[in-house]
Amino acid sequence: MSFQSVSLVRAKKYIAEHGIKLYTIDGIKIGKEIGLGGRINTVLQAAFFKLANIIPIEDAVEYMKAAAKASYQKKGDDVVQMNYNAIDAGVSGVVEVQVPADWKNATEEDISEKAGSGLKDVVHYVNKIQNKINAQAGNTLPVSAFVEYADGTTPSGSAAYEKRGIAVEVPTWNKDTCLQCNLCSYVCPHAAIRPAVMDEEEAAKAPESMKMVDMKGMPGKKFAITVSVLDCTGCGSCVNVCPEVKGNKTLSLSALDTQMVEQKSFDYGRTLELHEDVLAKFNAVTPKGSQFRQPYLEFSGACAGCGETPYAKLITQMFGDRMLIANATGCSSIWGGSSPANPYTVDKRGRGPAWANSLFEDNAEYGYGMALGTEALRMRVIDNAERLIEKVDADTKEVIQKYLDTRKNSGENTEAARRMVQALSACSVEAEEKDYIIANADFAGKKSQWIFGGDGWAYDIGYGGLDHVLASNRDVNVFVFDTEVYSNTGGQASKSTPTGAIAQFAAGGKEVRKKNLAEIAMGYGYIYVAMVAMGADYNQCVKAIAEAEAYPGPSLIIGYAPCISHGIKGGMRVSMTQEKKAVQSGYWSLFRYNPLLAEEGKNPFTMDSKEPTISYREFIETEVRYNRLLRSNPEKAEELFKRSEAEAKFRLETFKRRTVWNVGE
Repeated sequence: MSFQSVSLVRAKKYIAEHGIKLYTIDGIKIGKEIGLGGRINTVLQAAFFKLANIIPIEDAVEYMKAAAKASYQKKGDDVVQMNYNAIDAGVSGVVEVQVPADWKNATEEDISEKAGSGLKDVVHYVNKIQNKINAQAGNTLPVSAFVEYADGTTPSGSAAYEKRGIAVEVPTWNKDTCLQCNLCSYVCPHAAIRPAVMDEEEAAKAPESMKMVDMKGMPGKKFAITVSVLDCTGCGSCVNVCPEVKGNKTLSLSALDTQMVEQKSFDYGRTLELHEDVLAKFNAVTPKGSQFRQPYLEFSGACAGCGETPYAKLITQMFGDRMLIANATGCSSIWGGSSPANPYTVDKRGRGPAWANSLFEDNAEYGYGMALGTEALRMRVIDNAERLIEKVDADTKEVIQKYLDTRKNSGENTEAARRMVQALSACSVEAEEKDYIIANADFAGKKSQWIFGGDGWAYDIGYGGLDHVLASNRDVNVFVFDTEVYSNTGGQASKSTPTGAIAQFAAGGKEVRKKNLAEIAMGYGYIYVAMVAMGADYNQCVKAIAEAEAYPGPSLIIGYAPCISHGIKGGMRVSMTQEKKAVQSGYWSLFRYNPLLAEEGKNPFTMDSKEPTISYREFIETEVRYNRLLRSNPEKAEELFKRSEAEAKFRLETFKRRTVWNVGE
């Protein structure tokens, strides 16, 4: 693909008119050939000094190589030589692009792709607002363009129209070796890889290029793994977790331009209806079964390999059609609600999560207010249903009773509410109660109230409100994306940051231990509490989320979320493996605390992780936030790392003591 074919008209014209010299360098290719992968900053730095001519290039190369030796000599001669090669390649790999004279005559054109299909309100918003802003022409929009969005709401699902195409490499599926486990979809941070199930008629209508196989355990069905190559970020997390079959993985990474045809298969998969027999056979409370459900979070702006979005996406797959989300300011509000696009989406019926962000410090109270408000409105519907049941025929009475009987279960009650409204709409009885229920149908079903936020909110700035809301004993669900640092604002230390980790305001390593938020919450005795790490135990994660939502009271789930700011060896591609190692080393624990079990005379605490099997020190030293201290101040690192390991062991022992339980405690 030539530079001529992809550059913007505006850029071409400016370059030509101002006599700007234009150069390119294939940094990705060089990085791969040398062995650096995507870490090409050294290559580009060398190219800069070659072109800028600030100092003689010979001197610049000498200084850069001296710096590389000082930085990497502890990692061995091979690593040092790799950086030397990167510097040399950066100097020699620069290619000048001859600017054609006709670029001066280039005329402006609208290169945005117009949205054509989809829900009317989303298509209207994308074409009127979103495309303009993404083209950096938002300043041309008049105030009148925003009148219909003056209340602050925007349509859900607009992120699906952006199609950024930012990945250098995307996953390729080998249909002949696939186990159909769906783990690739389960861990994908951006919902860009998904299973598709087709009956014979749907399979016959599929794009000719679509790869498919017979679905295991479902005669007459076809199975495919589809990839939205234009939404994929190329993180490789799916490839990382893909099980090996006879030494080979079903997924591999291939250059984006060789896989463009796969977009048609993904787009076709999105048009397919969910198959009820498949949903019935594969339970939603399993890693595999959950992925046959629609994700109501897709194509966000989160980092490649993000450790937060897989949790949020999974929760929407389980409860998205009846879900309300209060989101604390932070990473999760940025990837969850940055203007102009909205990654939270809806199904074909227009149902999906209602998402909102207030402030950083008051998120728990904000979500609590949502829960109180929606429940107050719902109770009015219930009161009218209880009065109306005596005025209707036997069949309608049965439908209303089903609604009343399932009032505490959001899944069953949502469907029961829809059937009740349908039955009342067809019912000939004239009653004020009937009219009220139909008019307020949106509030009839039990909502699944969630409160999302990071550790900076939950452990620090919003902790007072969080504690108050959890202590209120109302039915709200809290999920904390624990990156152990204020990720969104530059990596400041939080009360979740463990001893010894380097962060902003803890440049010499954190001096005090990590706050045990889970233990504090369990102290109340009536809060459902769980610690999860998706990559460590896929089943425990989905089970804990299901139990928390079903619990008729407050719940708190703390999910370990690797972050790009951790500086993980191997990059964010191995974030799920890093979660597994965190548990294996005793750095993180997995458990579920369900107060309902105590009412049955059982221990409410279930320890899901096993005894550590790998070295704590070896684990933390795979992350730059720890090993940087080891390089800069070995003595202090030794002291803090010993304390950190001892504190982790103490925390683990604190949890383990709860496995011994006497009735009445």
